[in-house]
Amino acid sequence: MPRVRELEVFRLVLPYGRRPESILVKLTDYGGMTGWGEVVQSAERRPVRGATAGRAVQDTARPHHERPHAAAAAPAISGDDAGGTAREEGETEEDLHGRAVHERGEGDREDLLAKTWTTLEESLGPALLGVDWEHPDELGTVPGGTAVDLACWDLWARMQGVPLAHALGGSRTSLMATVRLAAERSLEAMVARVNRHVCAGYAHVTLDVHPGWDVEPVRAVRQAYPALALSVDGRGAYTDLTALEALDAYDVTAIERPFGGPYTPADLDLHAELQERISSRVAIEVHSVAALEEAIAARAGRALLLRPSRFGSLRAVRTAHDRAMAAGWDITAAGGRGTGLARAATVAVASLPGCTLPSDVTEPPRSAQIVTPPVGASGGVVAVPLTQPGLGHLVDEDRVRRLAGDSFRL
Repeated sequence: MPRVRELEVFRLVLPYGRRPESILVKLTDYGGMTGWGEVVQSAERRPVRGATAGRAVQDTARPHHERPHAAAAAPAISGDDAGGTAREEGETEEDLHGRAVHERGEGDREDLLAKTWTTLEESLGPALLGVDWEHPDELGTVPGGTAVDLACWDLWARMQGVPLAHALGGSRTSLMATVRLAAERSLEAMVARVNRHVCAGYAHVTLDVHPGWDVEPVRAVRQAYPALALSVDGRGAYTDLTALEALDAYDVTAIERPFGGPYTPADLDLHAELQERISSRVAIEVHSVAALEEAIAARAGRALLLRPSRFGSLRAVRTAHDRAMAAGWDITAAGGRGTGLARAATVAVASLPGCTLPSDVTEPPRSAQIVTPPVGASGGVVAVPLTQPGLGHLVDEDRVRRLAGDSFRL
């Protein structure tokens, strides 16, 4: 029976990209066993909505080198508590948490990290220290969200001597990976970039698209690589079906996030209309089981983009997986970034039987990770760690402490 005697929390600035931040949680039980979790400052770009979407459509008249190649950046972060978000009818505590995480993505990510840090300082100790529990599912929604939930799962799985993938119900030993490629300055540059990843062993790529940068790059990549599995990610930038319908002619596996969320009934109807018109899968991203149920009922797609870090707990992630699988939807698991811990959790989720589409588990850079072996793809394939219990990775605590700008211990 796990019983936490000590917890440590670290706030890290990561040495890559725009130097994102991450909060790590380490739990230690009375027998000396440890479990680790992570909440990551997301670099996800928010979907383009309303007037901003209109501007994106207008940009199609501008030369390619002048067009913005990304949706407006208003980043989100996972793991924050639900705070004052009002619960809707029929919404569980975990659904409320997931929806709050999504909606608060429009706020300042540093403020969200600060709120998470404050929550951990004030509430985590009373919630976990000296508390007996048999299974992470018993804990419900814990202070600190996904970071603490993942640490509890890692600790429990290590004590049971089982890999986290098996503890969640996963059965795969390896995963096909996709690599996400942002828009380039030219079609030639895009094809060259795809070529580098194909030569590295990737059999599937996902291209970011937006109005004015969609049919042409997809056509160019398809002509260069007729057999390559190819998906596109609209990142919520579209308000019209025309260009998205045209992509169907190029044997696209999935059109991810074509229209922005969180989804209203009208948004779901637009997804459903697109799905009726094309043979490719429409893949939506939701952050709660309740939202997934609404999407399934509206026939808003045939695939789920499942980001474990955006849900309140791994139990909610597993429930969403089971529900999508029962509805006949395909699933692609994605997300994590950070130091490698959150990404390792995504790998465990991607091993579940319903995750039939290639998974996005190729970042962060191996050099920026604090886990051994590092999480990433080799030859376009990601190994699911099954020889070690829990997340299956050793944490370099010395490096954690060197990267930590702040920390506390209870």
